[in-house]
Amino acid sequence: MEATLRLGQCSCRCSQTIFRNPASWVVTRIDMKKKQTSPPFSFKTFLTKIGEGGGSQGKFAKGDLIFAQGDLADAVFYIQTGRIKLTVVSERGNEAIVALLSAKEFFGEGSLTSQTQRISTAEAMGPATVVRFEKTAIMDLIRREPGFSELFIAHLLERSVRVEADLVDQLFNSSEKRLARILLLLANFGKEGRPEPVIPKISQETLAQMVGTTRARISFFMNKFRRLGFISYNGEIEVHASLLNMVLHEVPHIDEHQDDPE
Repeated sequence: MEATLRLGQCSCRCSQTIFRNPASWVVTRIDMKKKQTSPPFSFKTFLTKIGEGGGSQGKFAKGDLIFAQGDLADAVFYIQTGRIKLTVVSERGNEAIVALLSAKEFFGEGSLTSQTQRISTAEAMGPATVVRFEKTAIMDLIRREPGFSELFIAHLLERSVRVEADLVDQLFNSSEKRLARILLLLANFGKEGRPEPVIPKISQETLAQMVGTTRARISFFMNKFRRLGFISYNGEIEVHASLLNMVLHEVPHIDEHQDDPE
């Protein structure tokens, strides 16, 4: 099927000509035939040939650092297995956990912007397998593989939504509700696929850093959640769907007296 584009006359049928000499313009013919498509991009297959794509695979034990705050930002990372913790330390030495990441997530994407140094530290929370892509390699991959480009853009959009939700959570919600939301995120509620209600062992100190409160308050809320049947825990934490219902039925609002006594 072919379509012919004729240039020269204004679409509103006025006497004025769009181009001074329309006769000098060559009529353009656009081939509308169906374009043959290449096989869909498979990231899983691609990972079996990491070296060909400019990537390298690394295995990490609990406490190992993938990169540290202040390091050169020259690569993007992808988690194949395990969990990674991102932390930031202030000039006064205060440490805060800004994200807990799991399998099939990217991190370190700030290196693709003007960021020259890492603004956080990435640490393995247990055995983890991570793929490292050099900046030039992943930029080439984004240009060359539309399927990967779509996958990576979807990740960036999801991360952007998550950061916005975290900001709303921090500004408007009490530490009790922030803890509930973090437990749900760790159990993969609201993500694609089936939730994983049993959360691998995580300390109350870590939860306190994520929520922005004290360990004593975390202990108080955890006992409250268990008493109400929202969770059960004995080493590992099992999150029940009733906790999700509790969070969904509360609308974020500004409350000048919401701070919990620490």
